[in-house]
Amino acid sequence: MFPYKTSFSLQRDQGPSLYLQLSNQFITLIKNRTLPPKTKLPSSRNLAMLLGVHRKTVVACYDELLLQGWVESIPKKGTYVHADLPILHQQEYLLDDKEFCSSSANFTFKKEALLERKTFNTEKDWTVVDDGISDVRLTPLEEIARTYRRLAGKKSTLEALTYGPTHGNSKLRKALAEYLNTTRGLHISEEQILITRGSQMGIFLASRLLLTEHSNVIVGNTNYIAADVTIKEQKANLVRVTVDENGLNTQEIEEVCKRKKITAVFVTSHHHHPTTVTLSAERRIHLLNLAKEYQFAIIEDDYDYDFNYNHAPILPLASHDTHGNVIYIGSICKTVAPVFRIGYLVAPKDFVDQAAKTRRYIDRQGDALLELTFADFIKTGDLDRHIKKILKAYKIRRDLFCKLLKEELGDAFSFQLPKGGMAVWVALNKKYSWDIVCENARKFKLEIGDWRRYDMENSGHNAIRIGFASMNEDEIRRFVDRLKKAFIRMQSQEKS
Repeated sequence: MFPYKTSFSLQRDQGPSLYLQLSNQFITLIKNRTLPPKTKLPSSRNLAMLLGVHRKTVVACYDELLLQGWVESIPKKGTYVHADLPILHQQEYLLDDKEFCSSSANFTFKKEALLERKTFNTEKDWTVVDDGISDVRLTPLEEIARTYRRLAGKKSTLEALTYGPTHGNSKLRKALAEYLNTTRGLHISEEQILITRGSQMGIFLASRLLLTEHSNVIVGNTNYIAADVTIKEQKANLVRVTVDENGLNTQEIEEVCKRKKITAVFVTSHHHHPTTVTLSAERRIHLLNLAKEYQFAIIEDDYDYDFNYNHAPILPLASHDTHGNVIYIGSICKTVAPVFRIGYLVAPKDFVDQAAKTRRYIDRQGDALLELTFADFIKTGDLDRHIKKILKAYKIRRDLFCKLLKEELGDAFSFQLPKGGMAVWVALNKKYSWDIVCENARKFKLEIGDWRRYDMENSGHNAIRIGFASMNEDEIRRFVDRLKKAFIRMQSQEKS
């Protein structure tokens, strides 16, 4: 007789209900043919006595197995393992675990090499270089949580808990339209805004609608890597032009337009990613005129508009666009904290409407409660107050970071003090290799990461972005100290 008493292990203080634990273990025994088809199961009363559970638990278990089709009940005879169950072909594994989850799919699917990202050490006592992100410790969590709780307790909020418009919550769209008109000099209504899960979703949607195979997209010879990948994923061609101290070279863009059809130009006009330079006023006007003449779209990613330390923010290209050429993309994620996935895409209404339809099949809609929270966060002035607070902190960090880097490692690096943003574009002296620097830095618990992503064209500029905003003053000193130790180690190795 099958040893039912010793074959089941039931956890009474945790996990699912006892009847579900019992039915799941029965299913495992049936699947692996420990209990083969046509096996008669004990009566509910007998099994309950063997296992020390209430008879109703066993009855509920048998009902569940019957409902799922693992067993069949034959009147006046009893309950049997279903006679017609096919054999489940399984590979044998010598594992201690009771369940096995396959790590390899037994079917084919697309694997895109472009999407691969290296993983690096991120242990707590390590210093990890980022390319410019906000310090989440400065997030106004209390204000956001208080607003969220207040809105969640309102009866009027219930209507936001169901499916809503794919354009995003209307209150946030209105609040953003007013905010962007005031702070960015735009002239838009809520109908020209699509709420996204961040700027990357905006870039993806714009690329999806604009590009087809072999479309030509102009980008800088250094460019935001995620935008490059997104464009390439649409099978479009990247046409690169130089970037200098005045941003994208629009004279080169004009020459390209004379030779081939251009679908779009991708630009981070305020602080070029990755070099942080600002597109000059002359080139802004020139680019807008070219867009009108050659009828291409300008995808303007204004990822860190709020962070300026030496002057007022320069108005985006979208504020001067009168012909409907600019798709303006931004987010609140970088200003407040990356976890709050609130972004926006601003464009002519017909483009926004189509983007909303496309968004439906990627992400049906955003988090309406969070969107309502940020609508309130903007309207009450909490966002502006937060920006003023972190601007002061980030300016102090920028100044300290650049001062220490110049004093301690001035012979190894060259850079310009950035006028804004959250990172510095740092060029390594070409007598050094980033591979060797990274290797030695790890000896001192400093993770620099994949430096090659900043030079996808292999031009040899030898520069990377190093973020300073996410580090406090002590962490900045620790970073420079560890980097200096890495160079001292490198130099001693050269001498030996």
